[in-house]
Amino acid sequence: MMESHIPEILVEPPGPKSKELHERAMKHMVGFSSQVSLFPVAFEDGRDCALRDVDGNTYLDFSSGIYVCGTGHCHPKVVEAIQREAAKLINCHDFTTPSKVQLLEKLAEIAPGDLHMAQLYCGGSECIETAIRLAKAYTKKFEFIGFHGSFHGKTMGAMSLADVAPQFGPRIPGYYRAPYAYCYRCSFRMSYPECGLYCVDYLREAIHHQTTGNMAGIVLEPILGWGGSVVPPMEYLQKLRRLCNDEGILLIADEILTGCGRTGRMWCVEHSNVVPDIMTVGKHLGSGYPITAIVSSERIMQNAQFSASTSFGGNPVACAAACASLQVIQEEHLVENAARIGEGMMKRLQEIKEGHPIVGDVRGRGLLLGIELVKDSKAKEPDREAGHRVYQKAFRKGLAWVPAHHILRIAPPMTITHELAQKGLDIMEEAIREVEREMQG
Repeated sequence: MMESHIPEILVEPPGPKSKELHERAMKHMVGFSSQVSLFPVAFEDGRDCALRDVDGNTYLDFSSGIYVCGTGHCHPKVVEAIQREAAKLINCHDFTTPSKVQLLEKLAEIAPGDLHMAQLYCGGSECIETAIRLAKAYTKKFEFIGFHGSFHGKTMGAMSLADVAPQFGPRIPGYYRAPYAYCYRCSFRMSYPECGLYCVDYLREAIHHQTTGNMAGIVLEPILGWGGSVVPPMEYLQKLRRLCNDEGILLIADEILTGCGRTGRMWCVEHSNVVPDIMTVGKHLGSGYPITAIVSSERIMQNAQFSASTSFGGNPVACAAACASLQVIQEEHLVENAARIGEGMMKRLQEIKEGHPIVGDVRGRGLLLGIELVKDSKAKEPDREAGHRVYQKAFRKGLAWVPAHHILRIAPPMTITHELAQKGLDIMEEAIREVEREMQG
């Protein structure tokens, strides 16, 4: 599709066909994301950075299908690999297949440091739970620390590490949470760099005074995703790495959202020159096809019995999709494109922040960006209503993206061009301007 026709709104969305399909779906399922609840459009086609709904409207995708289509929607090489493998063998439990071996070798080649061993799964939650089991099996300990604002999945262990709704009850005993390096909203009311990253010093104190001394691992996203594309200072991961080394704790990096080039490096931890002990991988790995992985060192994985097998993980079709996806990312230099386009987008976001009082903060790295809307720039009070309204207005103009209440997240496919990126930001700024006028009126 010609870039000049992205986006193209023919019928005011959500259109009648989208509404009818969504109403039918609501009769049989619950649990729609806020993304869908705020704008119940029904999609039927996707190509590169464009999505088309059932009413014929075309949208510019600023979400990569919730961070999964890094190579764009339906990349021809990924589609071809899936079709070819599906015609031969779809599943054979965890037996070895050529596509699985190819993927394992590729992951060993590109993973940081000595993380040359992997186990394959289908979803992020499953992957995180396995990382937890591996850490327990290797350390013979059972306590973990996660962070405020983090998200690791919706199974019990994953939710116990992250922000969960109170109706789900208490977390698993031995799972603790601490403030992240969210400098715009520092939990300790300090300012970086004068703070000396006190949040890590606090973590050391918490380990000594709040736990039973059976700390197996610290689990973190190198950049908070659901929490609002929060980028910590460069030295943060380095200081955490030293803490883990000192205390004999495993550092578990959840790169399911940040990995495979999204932040302008193949792995987000590479920005800080840090090698975790265990790393989880997903989202872009299969370009939308469900596949995730944990990677770790031979030292850890060969010395731990952690019940690793799975019914569907690492099936031949998923492995073929992942191999093709990684090939496209490397051959088409998408990591470099994410860094280059993301830098240009950040400059534009800074200009938007300076020109609009409801924009409290803009941040990001590569093509993982976020805008935080506030009622007052000094008090920094979150403005959830403005976030929802800006999201909906921009969507009606043809921008498909991701809300998180007062935070708007931006994550286009890594194939995006400068022209399309700036066009999306034009739509976004226009929506912000309209909401500001309405609030003033």
